[in-house]
Amino acid sequence: MSVWTILLVIAVLAVAIVGGFYVWWNTRVKTYTPQFGTKPSIPSAQPQGAVPMLKMPTARGWVGGAKPRTAAGLKVAVFAEKLKHPRWVYALPNGDVLVAESATIPRKVSGFMDYAMNRTMKRAGATFPNANQITLLRDADGDGVPEIREVFLKGQHQPFGMALIGSTLYVGNSNSVVAFPYEDGQTSIEAQGKTIFTMKDGGHWTRNLIPSADGTKLYVAIGSLSNIAEEGFEVEEGRACIVELDLTTGQNREFAGGLRNPVGMAWEPTDGKLWTVVNERDGLGDETPPDYLTSVKDGGFYGWPYSYWGDTVDDRVQPQRTDLVAKATAPDYALGGHTASLGLCWLPAGTLPGLPEGMVIGQHGSWNRSKLSGYKVILVPFKDGKPSGEPIEILGGFLSEDEKFSNGRPVGVALAKDGALLVADDVGHIVWRVTAA
Repeated sequence: MSVWTILLVIAVLAVAIVGGFYVWWNTRVKTYTPQFGTKPSIPSAQPQGAVPMLKMPTARGWVGGAKPRTAAGLKVAVFAEKLKHPRWVYALPNGDVLVAESATIPRKVSGFMDYAMNRTMKRAGATFPNANQITLLRDADGDGVPEIREVFLKGQHQPFGMALIGSTLYVGNSNSVVAFPYEDGQTSIEAQGKTIFTMKDGGHWTRNLIPSADGTKLYVAIGSLSNIAEEGFEVEEGRACIVELDLTTGQNREFAGGLRNPVGMAWEPTDGKLWTVVNERDGLGDETPPDYLTSVKDGGFYGWPYSYWGDTVDDRVQPQRTDLVAKATAPDYALGGHTASLGLCWLPAGTLPGLPEGMVIGQHGSWNRSKLSGYKVILVPFKDGKPSGEPIEILGGFLSEDEKFSNGRPVGVALAKDGALLVADDVGHIVWRVTAA
């Protein structure tokens, strides 16, 4: 046995021992029920230090035809399978469905924690050979099974968000927003795209897009490079925010900042406000702070990295900015600690039986807590333009009861033209279709 093999074995064992210790210790000390709602009871911070809690299930996939469990009155079926790590879904006006297939790129190893994280992410199915493409699915006869499946757009760089405005399809790659000419009914795009906006890639790499109602603006969700700006504030410039692109003038500006990792975005129809789901910081305990759903104010600041849930200061961040903390806006609705809430779409009342209007959220699932959270699709009910009531589970069963395996992990959610709810499952390599039973 070579020296390098021995060192590798030692490293793997060390990862397992350290991870097991942290799971045991955090369970021994205190665990918390995931906090949901407008007034969460957020526990005091319990800083985890240089080696944070690291717990993720092994990616197993759906074995023997198993499916997610559904809420009463609903059924779920495979819309498309054997995809290449599907992350995001987008329904075109003509009924075609676009699926962005992309994955996390393993971080450059510069220490023990990077090595441990890469191995954990690989085992959990978070890293996958990058297809870097968008696939088109067409169900022309409406039977819930696409007859046409084509590579719609290839050669992209971690594609994620998509938005069609008129005859232009915009794609959010991790390093750029690219505009492509689009013709209704086409099954592939061969034309060269035009880059209209560039971004720093790496870190939180998902770049979701949503257009304004009049089609003159495009909003881009950009996550931070790091957890709490531990690599410096300069590299975080232009990140942890939602940017507004003016498609008429070509200008851009920060629409809202202090958002550690905003991903899903949706318009609430009552008052026309923009809403987003945000992944909060790690390393402060199971439920501290919770991820959240919030309306997004023009010019608003939401705390990151200096504070969370309004003005609760994160003492790990130095130097502090008391001026920014003082104006930090508290989110509207807590979604549980480390749930990795990513997908977001508006569900009108009556779309699916038994479900009120509200925001559908794909919760990818946690890694930084002693008892896993997320791994489900939920609905946050709304009333008069605001969250109202407890979340409703639409899909569950993505995580095994013993937390050792994940059958799947939900990411993007979208409503199909026929009202079905589509859910991208990157571990199952499936797009699920939820309808009335």
